[in-house]
Amino acid sequence: MTKYCKATMKYFEKHAGFNGLTHISLGVGIGALLTYPVAGVHPVRFGLVFLILGIIGHVWAATQH
Repeated sequence: MTKYCKATMKYFEKHAGFNGLTHISLGVGIGALLTYPVAGVHPVRFGLVFLILGIIGHVWAATQH
């Protein structure tokens, strides 16, 4: 495993709440993007915001020691 993956997993093991928040954000973002053909333009905006929050959460976890 890469150093990034190990650091992320180690942080998420110690901080379960942050782990849940990060992965729920990613799930909501993916879900919003999947509803785009049904609901129109707004889910894309919300989907991208939640995806970006989830990615930022993973980057944050990888940078913590």
